[in-house]
Amino acid sequence: ILMIAPLSHSLPLMNSIYTLTLLLPLMIWGTLRLGHAAISIVWWVLLIVLCSHIQRFIPHDAYYTLHLAVATSCFSAFSITITLMAINISRQRVLNLKTQRLMYIDPVVHLPNLLALEADLKQNTVSVLCQLYMPDLELLGRNYGLLMQVQYKQQLARYLEPVLDKDELIYMSSGHDLVMRICPLHAEKRIAEIYSKAKDFRFIRDGVKLYPQIGCSYCIINYPVGHLYLLIGELRTLAEISLTTNLPVDLRKQSSRQVQNQVKTKVDMMNQLQRALELDRFVLMVQPIESKKGDCYHEVLLRMRGNNDELIFPNTFLPLANEFGMSSSIDLWVLHNTMKFMDETRHSRPNHRYAINLTPASICRTDMANHIERLMIKHGISPAQLVLEVTEADELTNNLQAEKTLDALQRLGCKIAIDDFGTGYASYARLKTMRADILKIDGSFIHNINSSEMDYKIVQSICELARIKNMTLVAEFVETEDIRTTLYRMGIDYVQGYLIGKPAPIESLPATAIPGLPDTAVG
Repeated sequence: ILMIAPLSHSLPLMNSIYTLTLLLPLMIWGTLRLGHAAISIVWWVLLIVLCSHIQRFIPHDAYYTLHLAVATSCFSAFSITITLMAINISRQRVLNLKTQRLMYIDPVVHLPNLLALEADLKQNTVSVLCQLYMPDLELLGRNYGLLMQVQYKQQLARYLEPVLDKDELIYMSSGHDLVMRICPLHAEKRIAEIYSKAKDFRFIRDGVKLYPQIGCSYCIINYPVGHLYLLIGELRTLAEISLTTNLPVDLRKQSSRQVQNQVKTKVDMMNQLQRALELDRFVLMVQPIESKKGDCYHEVLLRMRGNNDELIFPNTFLPLANEFGMSSSIDLWVLHNTMKFMDETRHSRPNHRYAINLTPASICRTDMANHIERLMIKHGISPAQLVLEVTEADELTNNLQAEKTLDALQRLGCKIAIDDFGTGYASYARLKTMRADILKIDGSFIHNINSSEMDYKIVQSICELARIKNMTLVAEFVETEDIRTTLYRMGIDYVQGYLIGKPAPIESLPATAIPGLPDTAVG
């Protein structure tokens, strides 16, 4: 406007060729602010207007030709600059849109993630969240790899698409879950249909049909949702209940506070476990295992100090440690601190033997035998001083890596004990192929052995089979003299229980130093 205004105004400099230089930064700012498409149209309109009124800002004097050349050059340069800016901004916007889309897609499974779910929930006043939980995917992943888990989720999502509406999507949650947003109309009927179809899904791998268990839970939510991640955690807990009921579980029909407390308890326990590992807040306890001849060794039992320094028993925190993948770290802590105690007390408590429990995660580690060997060398512990206990129901269920680890530990010279024998479904069948040195009979068969003929016969048959394999027998839960007498009469080698001794801190073990006794530990 200033350039084509009449010359009669009081700012003659503003309708000269010098004003043309102000157009470029103005057009660039407009391109960044308003978009290149609109500014491109504006620029070409401006060019037409300026060219039509060129006599207003280019004076007719001796330098008219020079001014005209400068103006034309500026018009060309400005047009090229604005065009290049438009191309660059167009590419940048496409890249931004692509990046935005990728933010809402899981990079591995290629399904919408929880950010996409959160964005979709904002567009709907009322929605129903349905969560499918597949815990067996972890076991299948260990056998077939991560690719199997990815393919399973992708194929399951495609399999369920026909029963979903066009605006309903399947979202990838953390772990082994899939989440769906369902329209609230006839939600219960549709979720039952979805759950039934999900259970009918069969994933074929190498010609074998795989169909892990699937749990289902759901709830109705209203926008805005300020606790989506906590809600998904609650739905996960309810989906675990669905595994046993074989029916979808509605959050409304459950105690919401109770579910929230369960989730909160798990998170608090995880924090306590991490704190215990970092600050050495675990406590080593020992319980004696005694033979008829008076020979004795001790089983190492673990306790954890809580927030108020109360002792927490392993049946409270070990299941959560397995769930959070911390059980192997706890086992290494027990092994390290037990061997450290043995090293520090080798003169006051020579030749002491200790039985240490190993969890499934530890047995299935390919480097566990090497870890144990390095710890024995570091603390100068003889392998004969260690008895490593594994649970028959967990570690030896056709797990090739578990058997390799146990074989490696036996070659080192450690004794292998099968703990809680009799609780597994295939106990007797597994007994034929077990390569262990010690067999510990589960206390559930010992507690009523004198009053239950069935328990007596079971223990008797275990003893006969174990003798054929030259295995040492240990009985747990020995609480009375009559039970101990019966067990010794049946040929049990060692007994363990409150009659023999209750768990006590490892530091409370009495010293058994013998003057002049040489150090028998092997480095």
